[in-house]
Amino acid sequence: MFTPQTYSIALCLMTLSMLCWGSWANTQKLTRGWPFELYYLDYTIGLLLCAVVFGLTLGRMDPSSPDSFFLNLRAASERSLWLAFAGGAVFSVGNILIVAAISVAGMAVAFPIGAGLALVLGAILNYVVAPAGNPLLIFSGIALVCVAIILDALAYRGMSRGGAAPGKGILLSFIGGIGAGLFYPLVAKSLAGPGHLQPYTVNVVFALGAAVSALPMIYLLLRRPISGPPLHWKDYGDGTWSVHAWGIVGGIIWGVGTIANFVASYVPMIGPATSFSMGEGNTMISALWGVFVWKEFKGASKRVRIYLTLMFLCFLLGLTSIALSPVIK
Repeated sequence: MFTPQTYSIALCLMTLSMLCWGSWANTQKLTRGWPFELYYLDYTIGLLLCAVVFGLTLGRMDPSSPDSFFLNLRAASERSLWLAFAGGAVFSVGNILIVAAISVAGMAVAFPIGAGLALVLGAILNYVVAPAGNPLLIFSGIALVCVAIILDALAYRGMSRGGAAPGKGILLSFIGGIGAGLFYPLVAKSLAGPGHLQPYTVNVVFALGAAVSALPMIYLLLRRPISGPPLHWKDYGDGTWSVHAWGIVGGIIWGVGTIANFVASYVPMIGPATSFSMGEGNTMISALWGVFVWKEFKGASKRVRIYLTLMFLCFLLGLTSIALSPVIK
Protein backbone atom coordinates (compact mmCIF):
# COMPACT_ATOMS: atom_id res chain seq x y z
CA MET A 1 0.00 0.00 0.00
CA PHE A 2 1.34 3.40 -0.95
CA THR A 3 1.34 6.02 1.81
CA PRO A 4 3.36 9.27 1.95
CA GLN A 5 6.53 9.13 4.04
CA THR A 6 7.15 12.88 4.24
CA TYR A 7 5.05 15.95 4.98
CA SER A 8 5.81 17.46 1.58
CA ILE A 9 4.30 14.46 -0.23
CA ALA A 10 1.24 14.54 2.04
CA LEU A 11 0.86 18.27 1.31
CA CYS A 12 1.00 17.53 -2.43
CA LEU A 13 -1.79 14.96 -1.97
CA MET A 14 -3.96 17.44 -0.07
CA THR A 15 -3.37 20.04 -2.78
CA LEU A 16 -4.28 17.47 -5.45
CA SER A 17 -7.46 16.74 -3.51
CA MET A 18 -8.38 20.43 -3.43
CA LEU A 19 -7.77 20.78 -7.17
CA CYS A 20 -9.85 17.72 -8.06
CA TRP A 21 -12.73 18.51 -5.72
CA GLY A 22 -12.84 22.03 -7.12
CA SER A 23 -12.65 21.00 -10.79
CA TRP A 24 -14.96 18.03 -11.36
CA ALA A 25 -18.07 20.23 -11.75
CA ASN A 26 -16.61 21.60 -14.99
CA THR A 27 -17.60 18.31 -16.62
CA GLN A 28 -21.24 19.00 -15.77
CA LYS A 29 -21.01 22.35 -17.56
CA LEU A 30 -19.56 20.57 -20.59
CA THR A 31 -22.69 18.37 -20.87
CA ARG A 32 -24.58 21.49 -22.04
CA GLY A 33 -27.99 21.24 -20.40
CA TRP A 34 -28.05 17.46 -19.77
CA PRO A 35 -30.27 16.92 -16.67
CA PHE A 36 -28.13 16.74 -13.55
CA GLU A 37 -30.03 13.65 -12.38
CA LEU A 38 -28.85 11.68 -15.43
CA TYR A 39 -25.39 13.22 -15.29
CA TYR A 40 -25.08 11.92 -11.73
CA LEU A 41 -25.56 8.33 -12.91
CA ASP A 42 -22.41 8.55 -15.03
CA TYR A 43 -20.65 10.47 -12.27
CA THR A 44 -21.34 7.61 -9.85
CA ILE A 45 -20.00 5.05 -12.35
CA GLY A 46 -16.78 7.06 -12.67
CA LEU A 47 -16.40 7.35 -8.89
CA LEU A 48 -16.83 3.60 -8.38
CA LEU A 49 -14.49 2.71 -11.26
CA CYS A 50 -11.79 5.01 -9.90
CA ALA A 51 -12.00 3.51 -6.41
CA VAL A 52 -11.69 -0.08 -7.69
CA VAL A 53 -8.68 0.75 -9.91
CA PHE A 54 -6.79 2.42 -7.04
CA GLY A 55 -7.67 -0.42 -4.67
CA LEU A 56 -6.31 -3.06 -7.05
CA THR A 57 -3.13 -1.12 -7.88
CA LEU A 58 -1.70 1.22 -5.22
CA GLY A 59 -3.69 -0.64 -2.58
CA ARG A 60 -1.91 -3.93 -3.45
CA MET A 61 1.71 -2.85 -3.95
CA ASP A 62 2.73 -5.56 -1.47
CA PRO A 63 0.08 -8.34 -1.71
CA SER A 64 1.48 -10.14 1.35
CA SER A 65 1.20 -7.10 3.63
CA PRO A 66 -1.68 -7.05 6.16
CA ASP A 67 -2.56 -3.63 4.73
CA SER A 68 -2.92 -5.03 1.21
CA PHE A 69 -6.39 -4.41 -0.21
CA PHE A 70 -7.87 -7.93 -0.08
CA LEU A 71 -6.19 -8.91 3.21
CA ASN A 72 -7.31 -5.67 4.84
CA LEU A 73 -10.85 -6.14 3.53
CA ARG A 74 -10.95 -9.69 4.94
CA ALA A 75 -9.63 -8.63 8.36
CA ALA A 76 -11.79 -5.51 8.68
CA SER A 77 -14.39 -5.29 11.42
CA GLU A 78 -18.06 -4.95 10.59
CA ARG A 79 -18.03 -1.61 12.40
CA SER A 80 -15.34 -0.18 10.09
CA LEU A 81 -17.06 -1.50 6.96
CA TRP A 82 -20.42 -0.04 7.92
CA LEU A 83 -18.88 3.31 8.85
CA ALA A 84 -17.15 3.58 5.46
CA PHE A 85 -20.34 2.48 3.65
CA ALA A 86 -22.43 4.98 5.62
CA GLY A 87 -19.93 7.73 4.84
CA GLY A 88 -20.41 7.12 1.12
CA ALA A 89 -24.20 7.02 1.46
CA VAL A 90 -24.31 10.28 3.42
CA PHE A 91 -21.94 11.98 0.98
CA SER A 92 -24.01 10.98 -2.03
CA VAL A 93 -27.24 12.36 -0.56
CA GLY A 94 -25.55 15.64 0.39
CA ASN A 95 -23.77 16.04 -2.93
CA ILE A 96 -26.91 15.41 -5.00
CA LEU A 97 -28.90 17.91 -2.93
CA ILE A 98 -26.25 20.61 -3.33
CA VAL A 99 -26.23 20.09 -7.11
CA ALA A 100 -30.04 20.22 -7.08
CA ALA A 101 -29.97 23.42 -5.00
CA ILE A 102 -27.64 25.08 -7.50
CA SER A 103 -30.13 24.31 -10.27
CA VAL A 104 -32.88 26.07 -8.28
CA ALA A 105 -31.25 28.91 -6.35
CA GLY A 106 -28.00 29.43 -8.21
CA MET A 107 -24.48 29.62 -6.86
CA ALA A 108 -25.13 32.82 -4.89
CA VAL A 109 -27.17 30.86 -2.33
CA ALA A 110 -26.56 27.14 -2.79
CA PHE A 111 -22.78 27.00 -2.92
CA PRO A 112 -21.88 29.28 0.02
CA ILE A 113 -24.49 27.66 2.27
CA GLY A 114 -23.65 24.08 1.27
CA ALA A 115 -19.86 24.37 1.11
CA GLY A 116 -19.62 26.68 4.11
CA LEU A 117 -21.68 24.45 6.35
CA ALA A 118 -19.79 21.35 5.17
CA LEU A 119 -16.43 22.93 5.94
CA VAL A 120 -17.31 24.13 9.45
CA LEU A 121 -19.23 21.01 10.48
CA GLY A 122 -16.78 18.56 8.93
CA ALA A 123 -13.62 20.19 10.27
CA ILE A 124 -14.92 20.41 13.85
CA LEU A 125 -16.18 16.82 13.89
CA ASN A 126 -12.99 15.51 12.27
CA TYR A 127 -10.87 17.21 14.91
CA VAL A 128 -13.01 15.68 17.65
CA VAL A 129 -12.69 12.20 16.09
CA ALA A 130 -8.92 12.41 15.54
CA PRO A 131 -7.22 15.55 16.94
CA ALA A 132 -3.97 16.28 15.08
CA GLY A 133 -2.16 19.47 14.14
CA ASN A 134 -2.10 22.91 15.74
CA PRO A 135 -5.75 23.69 16.62
CA LEU A 136 -5.15 27.46 16.58
CA LEU A 137 -3.85 27.34 13.00
CA ILE A 138 -6.52 24.86 11.88
CA PHE A 139 -9.48 26.85 13.19
CA SER A 140 -7.97 30.22 12.24
CA GLY A 141 -7.62 28.88 8.72
CA ILE A 142 -11.20 27.61 8.77
CA ALA A 143 -12.41 31.03 9.93
CA LEU A 144 -10.58 32.73 7.04
CA VAL A 145 -12.04 30.26 4.55
CA CYS A 146 -15.52 30.98 5.95
CA VAL A 147 -14.95 34.71 5.40
CA ALA A 148 -13.88 33.91 1.84
CA ILE A 149 -17.07 31.92 1.25
CA ILE A 150 -19.16 34.86 2.50
CA LEU A 151 -17.30 37.20 0.15
CA ASP A 152 -17.93 34.73 -2.66
CA ALA A 153 -21.66 34.84 -1.90
CA LEU A 154 -21.64 38.64 -1.90
CA ALA A 155 -19.87 38.67 -5.25
CA TYR A 156 -22.41 36.30 -6.80
CA ARG A 157 -25.26 38.30 -5.31
CA GLY A 158 -23.78 41.46 -6.79
CA MET A 159 -24.03 39.84 -10.23
CA SER A 160 -27.55 38.47 -9.69
CA ARG A 161 -30.34 39.93 -11.77
CA GLY A 162 -33.17 38.06 -10.10
CA GLY A 163 -35.02 38.33 -6.85
CA ALA A 164 -34.57 36.38 -3.66
CA ALA A 165 -33.83 32.69 -3.92
CA PRO A 166 -36.74 30.37 -3.21
CA GLY A 167 -37.00 28.70 0.17
CA LYS A 168 -36.72 25.30 -1.51
CA GLY A 169 -33.22 26.13 -2.75
CA ILE A 170 -32.09 27.33 0.69
CA LEU A 171 -33.46 24.20 2.35
CA LEU A 172 -31.76 21.92 -0.19
CA SER A 173 -28.47 23.78 0.31
CA PHE A 174 -28.69 23.45 4.09
CA ILE A 175 -29.50 19.73 4.07
CA GLY A 176 -26.89 19.06 1.39
CA GLY A 177 -24.24 20.92 3.38
CA ILE A 178 -24.98 18.78 6.44
CA GLY A 179 -24.49 15.62 4.37
CA ALA A 180 -21.29 16.95 2.81
CA GLY A 181 -19.96 17.78 6.28
CA LEU A 182 -20.96 14.56 8.05
CA PHE A 183 -19.50 12.00 5.66
CA TYR A 184 -15.82 12.52 6.47
CA PRO A 185 -15.97 11.89 10.24
CA LEU A 186 -17.56 8.51 9.47
CA VAL A 187 -14.67 7.71 7.13
CA ALA A 188 -12.16 8.93 9.74
CA LYS A 189 -13.61 6.58 12.36
CA SER A 190 -13.36 3.63 9.93
CA LEU A 191 -9.63 4.38 9.51
CA ALA A 192 -8.92 4.00 13.24
CA GLY A 193 -9.43 1.42 15.99
CA PRO A 194 -9.47 -2.39 15.99
CA GLY A 195 -10.13 -3.92 12.58
CA HIS A 196 -9.75 -0.55 10.86
CA LEU A 197 -9.57 -0.12 7.12
CA GLN A 198 -6.68 1.32 5.13
CA PRO A 199 -7.42 4.26 2.79
CA TYR A 200 -7.74 2.25 -0.44
CA THR A 201 -10.15 -0.22 1.15
CA VAL A 202 -12.15 2.63 2.67
CA ASN A 203 -12.35 4.26 -0.74
CA VAL A 204 -13.95 1.22 -2.40
CA VAL A 205 -16.47 0.64 0.40
CA PHE A 206 -17.20 4.38 0.44
CA ALA A 207 -17.84 4.37 -3.33
CA LEU A 208 -20.19 1.39 -2.97
CA GLY A 209 -22.15 3.25 -0.31
CA ALA A 210 -22.31 6.32 -2.54
CA ALA A 211 -23.62 4.26 -5.48
CA VAL A 212 -26.24 2.42 -3.44
CA SER A 213 -27.46 5.70 -1.95
CA ALA A 214 -27.43 7.58 -5.28
CA LEU A 215 -29.80 5.24 -7.14
CA PRO A 216 -32.96 5.79 -5.03
CA MET A 217 -32.14 9.51 -4.73
CA ILE A 218 -31.85 9.83 -8.51
CA TYR A 219 -35.05 7.85 -9.04
CA LEU A 220 -36.92 10.15 -6.65
CA LEU A 221 -35.60 13.25 -8.40
CA LEU A 222 -36.43 11.81 -11.83
CA ARG A 223 -40.03 11.23 -10.82
CA ARG A 224 -40.35 14.45 -8.84
CA PRO A 225 -37.77 16.82 -10.36
CA ILE A 226 -36.74 20.03 -8.64
CA SER A 227 -37.60 21.87 -11.85
CA GLY A 228 -38.82 20.83 -15.28
CA PRO A 229 -40.93 17.83 -16.35
CA PRO A 230 -40.56 14.33 -14.86
CA LEU A 231 -37.89 12.09 -16.36
CA HIS A 232 -37.51 8.31 -16.75
CA TRP A 233 -34.63 5.85 -16.64
CA LYS A 234 -35.01 5.35 -20.40
CA ASP A 235 -34.11 9.02 -20.93
CA TYR A 236 -30.57 8.06 -19.94
CA GLY A 237 -30.20 6.34 -23.32
CA ASP A 238 -30.91 9.58 -25.15
CA GLY A 239 -27.55 11.02 -24.14
CA THR A 240 -24.66 11.12 -26.62
CA TRP A 241 -21.43 9.25 -25.93
CA SER A 242 -19.69 12.53 -25.10
CA VAL A 243 -22.36 13.44 -22.51
CA HIS A 244 -21.90 10.09 -20.76
CA ALA A 245 -18.11 10.29 -21.06
CA TRP A 246 -17.99 13.70 -19.34
CA GLY A 247 -20.10 12.37 -16.46
CA ILE A 248 -17.74 9.42 -15.97
CA VAL A 249 -14.71 11.71 -16.17
CA GLY A 250 -16.31 13.95 -13.53
CA GLY A 251 -16.64 10.98 -11.16
CA ILE A 252 -13.05 9.92 -11.83
CA ILE A 253 -11.73 13.42 -11.09
CA TRP A 254 -13.62 13.55 -7.80
CA GLY A 255 -12.46 10.00 -7.03
CA VAL A 256 -8.79 10.89 -7.54
CA GLY A 257 -9.18 13.82 -5.18
CA THR A 258 -10.92 11.62 -2.63
CA ILE A 259 -8.29 8.87 -2.48
CA ALA A 260 -5.57 11.55 -2.28
CA ASN A 261 -7.39 13.09 0.69
CA PHE A 262 -7.98 9.76 2.44
CA VAL A 263 -4.32 8.75 2.04
CA ALA A 264 -3.09 12.11 3.37
CA SER A 265 -5.42 11.91 6.39
CA TYR A 266 -3.93 8.48 7.22
CA VAL A 267 -0.56 10.14 8.02
CA PRO A 268 -0.50 10.62 11.84
CA MET A 269 0.90 14.17 11.74
CA ILE A 270 -1.78 15.27 9.27
CA GLY A 271 -5.04 13.79 10.53
CA PRO A 272 -8.54 14.06 9.02
CA ALA A 273 -9.29 17.62 10.22
CA THR A 274 -6.34 19.14 8.34
CA SER A 275 -6.76 16.94 5.27
CA PHE A 276 -10.50 17.61 4.96
CA SER A 277 -10.10 21.35 5.55
CA MET A 278 -7.42 21.60 2.85
CA GLY A 279 -9.63 19.65 0.46
CA GLU A 280 -12.52 22.02 1.14
CA GLY A 281 -10.38 24.76 -0.35
CA ASN A 282 -12.06 23.50 -3.51
CA THR A 283 -14.37 26.52 -3.17
CA MET A 284 -11.46 28.73 -4.27
CA ILE A 285 -10.65 26.44 -7.19
CA SER A 286 -14.28 26.48 -8.31
CA ALA A 287 -14.27 30.27 -8.11
CA LEU A 288 -11.10 30.43 -10.22
CA TRP A 289 -12.74 28.30 -12.91
CA GLY A 290 -15.85 30.46 -12.80
CA VAL A 291 -13.99 33.78 -13.00
CA PHE A 292 -11.25 33.02 -15.52
CA VAL A 293 -12.64 30.18 -17.67
CA TRP A 294 -16.44 30.40 -17.63
CA LYS A 295 -16.41 34.21 -17.32
CA GLU A 296 -19.23 34.20 -14.75
CA PHE A 297 -18.22 37.70 -13.60
CA LYS A 298 -17.78 39.31 -17.00
CA GLY A 299 -18.81 42.96 -16.75
CA ALA A 300 -18.76 42.92 -12.93
CA SER A 301 -18.89 46.18 -11.02
CA LYS A 302 -15.96 47.56 -9.05
CA ARG A 303 -17.55 46.39 -5.78
CA VAL A 304 -17.87 42.82 -7.07
CA ARG A 305 -14.23 42.84 -8.21
CA ILE A 306 -13.18 43.97 -4.72
CA TYR A 307 -15.18 41.11 -3.17
CA LEU A 308 -13.44 38.65 -5.50
CA THR A 309 -9.97 39.98 -4.69
CA LEU A 310 -10.60 39.79 -0.94
CA MET A 311 -12.12 36.31 -1.36
CA PHE A 312 -9.00 34.92 -3.03
CA LEU A 313 -6.76 36.60 -0.43
CA CYS A 314 -8.71 35.09 2.48
CA PHE A 315 -8.66 31.67 0.83
CA LEU A 316 -4.90 31.77 0.35
CA LEU A 317 -4.27 32.90 3.93
CA GLY A 318 -6.70 30.33 5.32
CA LEU A 319 -5.28 27.42 3.34
CA THR A 320 -1.73 28.46 4.27
CA SER A 321 -2.69 28.44 7.95
CA ILE A 322 -4.24 24.96 7.63
CA ALA A 323 -1.25 23.64 5.66
CA LEU A 324 1.17 24.81 8.37
CA SER A 325 -0.85 23.33 11.26
CA PRO A 326 0.90 19.92 11.24
CA VAL A 327 4.43 21.40 11.35
CA ILE A 328 4.02 24.37 13.73
CA LYS A 329 3.20 23.21 17.24
